[in-house]
Amino acid sequence: MNTLDWFALDSIYSSSPKDSIHPFLEVYSRCLLGNRLNRPDVSIPAFQELLNTQSEYLDLNNLISSTFMFGMDLSRIGQNGKAAEMTRSILDATRQHLDTITISNLTSQANRYAALADYKPYRIKFDNENSGRIPFTIIPVGPKEKESVLMHLQESTINGIAADITFDTGAGTNLMSPEMAEKYNLIPLENTRVEVIGMARKEGYMAMAKEIRLGNVTISDVPFTVISLSSENSEADRYIDAFNIVVGSDLMLQLKDLTLDFINRQITIPSVAPEKSDAIANMCFSPTMNLLTPGKILTTPVLMCLDSGDAAFGYVNAKFYDANKVYVEQNGRPDSLRYAGIGGFSVENCYYLHDIPVMIAGTTVSPSEFVVKTQISENTYDYDARIGLRTIMLFGKIRFNMVDFVISVDSPGSSAIVMPASYTLPSYKLPKDKSPDLWQTIGFIGMSIANGLLNHNAPAIPDL
Repeated sequence: MNTLDWFALDSIYSSSPKDSIHPFLEVYSRCLLGNRLNRPDVSIPAFQELLNTQSEYLDLNNLISSTFMFGMDLSRIGQNGKAAEMTRSILDATRQHLDTITISNLTSQANRYAALADYKPYRIKFDNENSGRIPFTIIPVGPKEKESVLMHLQESTINGIAADITFDTGAGTNLMSPEMAEKYNLIPLENTRVEVIGMARKEGYMAMAKEIRLGNVTISDVPFTVISLSSENSEADRYIDAFNIVVGSDLMLQLKDLTLDFINRQITIPSVAPEKSDAIANMCFSPTMNLLTPGKILTTPVLMCLDSGDAAFGYVNAKFYDANKVYVEQNGRPDSLRYAGIGGFSVENCYYLHDIPVMIAGTTVSPSEFVVKTQISENTYDYDARIGLRTIMLFGKIRFNMVDFVISVDSPGSSAIVMPASYTLPSYKLPKDKSPDLWQTIGFIGMSIANGLLNHNAPAIPDL
């Protein structure tokens, strides 16, 4: 729990006799796993049990964290009214012990749920076909010499008006600029302050698109975060139009099962979602709502974000550099990475490595170049590597099963190195003869999760 390793926690919880786990930790494990691995059928009853029978073990930070997670899971299954009621109830009971920032955040969260409760978000309808089909095109973006690209959805409309929509698996929420929100007649939702993390933090508001059509799929009542996407950098903002409208993992959750087919340039969605199976999840949410999966770069295990909104090959962070410093310096080209995002611009030292093996879901590809950062970024993220679109495209197809929370990929062909998955989940059983020290066990969980639940990651401008 303290390391936020949900795959290991899932393995430990599944393999341990339940009577060997302290009752509080048993319930809290179900809460965390359900929330982080998209199992609201598990987490919602667990949160109810937690608050009804185990609240004496929750300090204030973990109570607030649990409130945010509980509300999020209720909202995911469309119970926004209950989410608003529960959040306000906890806020009223704890207000005298909270600081003004936490009160403001809880109030904003409750207001957003209340606003959404007036709608029925994400009602999905397919044309008279057996599956959904959303064609896309790969467009160049940014300086020509960088060869950066993005996925733009074709045959798309918003409220009946043709729209140019970026598909960004790394965006934790659907985003739209104020200018586009006005053009497409979105309905502003009152009292819905939202904070988004880019290069800086910016506030926006929520608005509702009554209908979006993507290929042969129609989605009614689609919420967007409306926010200025400017990076406050004139060079970077030349390319900002590529991100004026973004759909991300929020929509992916509702589509349930989608395959990105880079051979036929289309996203396919079965008209009937798969049933929950016993498959072991290899995908989890980060605190900032990124979709993460374990993999390897070189021989180093990393937790990676598959981010189709990153228009380049991707990067790995300074922790990887420290572990592989000799190899990187002997084989890499020193350079700098210039990039921008909402509210800011940054230049970071790095190395470019060529033909470095990147393994996802047991299959390895070798992008022609990959960035290795050499210093800790001011914008710290909850993962070790970001896998950009140009690397993702090296796979023939990549499937996001949002029901089992499993990523799988098709072998990209003879040019790729295909290797068995080697990410081994730890096996550990809680000793029966030793009661856990609850405060040591959960001491770091609360605010690391709660802080992330307030914010969503935004796309970054391509490498400049």
